[in-house]
Amino acid sequence: HDYCSGYSLLRDPRHNKGLAFTDKERDAHYLLGLLPPSVPSQELQVKKLMNIIRQYQVPLQKYMYMMDLQERNERLFYKLLIDHVEEMLPIVYTPTVGEACQKYGSIFSRPQGLYISLKEKGRILEVLRNWPEKNIQVIVVTDGQRILGLGDLGCQGMGIPVGKLSLYTALGGVRPSACLPITIDVGTNNEKLLDDEFYIGLRQRRATGQEYDELLHEFMTAVKQNYGERVLVQEDFANHNAFDLLAKYGTTHLGTAAVVLSGLMAALKLLGGTLADHRFLFLGAGEAGTGIAELIALEISKQVQCPDDYYYCLLFLVNVMQGLIVESRKESLQHFKKPWAHDHEPVETLLEAVNDIKPTVLIGTSGVGRTFTQEVVEAMASFNEKPLILALSNPTSQSECTAEQAYTWTNGRAIYASGSPFPPVEYEGQTYVPGQSNNAYIFPGLGLGLIMSGTIRVHDDMLLAASEALAAQVTQENLDNGQIYPPFTNIRKISAHIAANVAAKAYELGLATRLPRPKDLVAYAESCMYSPSYRNYR
Repeated sequence: HDYCSGYSLLRDPRHNKGLAFTDKERDAHYLLGLLPPSVPSQELQVKKLMNIIRQYQVPLQKYMYMMDLQERNERLFYKLLIDHVEEMLPIVYTPTVGEACQKYGSIFSRPQGLYISLKEKGRILEVLRNWPEKNIQVIVVTDGQRILGLGDLGCQGMGIPVGKLSLYTALGGVRPSACLPITIDVGTNNEKLLDDEFYIGLRQRRATGQEYDELLHEFMTAVKQNYGERVLVQEDFANHNAFDLLAKYGTTHLGTAAVVLSGLMAALKLLGGTLADHRFLFLGAGEAGTGIAELIALEISKQVQCPDDYYYCLLFLVNVMQGLIVESRKESLQHFKKPWAHDHEPVETLLEAVNDIKPTVLIGTSGVGRTFTQEVVEAMASFNEKPLILALSNPTSQSECTAEQAYTWTNGRAIYASGSPFPPVEYEGQTYVPGQSNNAYIFPGLGLGLIMSGTIRVHDDMLLAASEALAAQVTQENLDNGQIYPPFTNIRKISAHIAANVAAKAYELGLATRLPRPKDLVAYAESCMYSPSYRNYR
């Protein structure tokens, strides 16, 4: 008799079903008497938990409850997240996950994922081998330096990889056991954390330069050695690091850009014309802004056979502090901003730039709240029948303008989307549903497409394929409500279509290694997706 087996089964989140173990299972697995007699269905368990979660007023408490559930009963966690995705996504991902990271030290109960610090230098392969799962398909890694709009949270940034990977599973259907969250701890420059007696990370200032590079190089080498060339690594690193790493490892840091491009493609059905007929003005010329601009330029170049500089002329970037990026400032620019310098009179403010350039699309990636002022938005509405306004900075408090402001200041004519979710807006008897440019639309499906085709590196065309697939899921009914994104409720179907389109592109480019190519890629994607329904134990 293995008397401990029943007891340990209840403590193993991968196999635990709580009260849902049937009488037969209880008998066969030494569970008799360890559970009350009731045997609810998984659906009833979800209903009960949603009642509990809805009683919490504070989103962070809901987050903690969800994390606790994930540690207790993995399938129930995913069933709940999938069945109530619109309600639970803002809890397990942005905006709540940001607050959770800020307080990660004090709500930290059981370590999740792998922590690799400077102490482990020279032993990273050994660290990876301590993780019990051997067959890893997706790694999300952060160095905690730039967590959403919240800055340097050091080791507490772990909430991001954990949250992202729960979405790879819930939305993209990647098996939970194939996902590995990792935090690379090279110290923190956040004084509050360094002075906090409960801080969980290394108590030192951030390592930079050679020391940092060597650790990351060792990490990437160890990952490839331990999990093979096909493992997908999604990085969450701060600005300068992301660019320096891009050249070496190729990253999928462009999820946000693909989502924005998809929104623009869908919006064209409302606005008419092609991308090349529009003028784009960005507020915020950091990595997010330039990433989006580059993907738009790439898509336009595919549609219009023109020299490079032609479509760069349609895209203007305004820096929050320094005004429009123009040719005369070119020498002082960070290298990733160089291509965007325009031959244009210097302008100081966003309002001047809007009036001068007369863009049809205004995109905010500044990280600074309330920068799309009433004057700016009214100016956009004065020369556009339907001004397209994307206020992408997170969290809601940093949004360039709110949904309500956008609709009110344009008399309900704006097409609006934001980075964090806003509720529907009533304006003059009509309900407007703001879109959410959430990279959670793209990266799970993109990841599934790369995994199921065994693709080794991400090609720009695959991001475009993902954007096209997402835009194709927007229905006429969505567009009539002013939505340029489909509702999250069908996200698994959407992800399957994105995965299929990405995989198709990978096979077409000869980058896929899983051969032969399946005939029906959508059906194949769906068959690959993890289901959170309980298994029957014999």
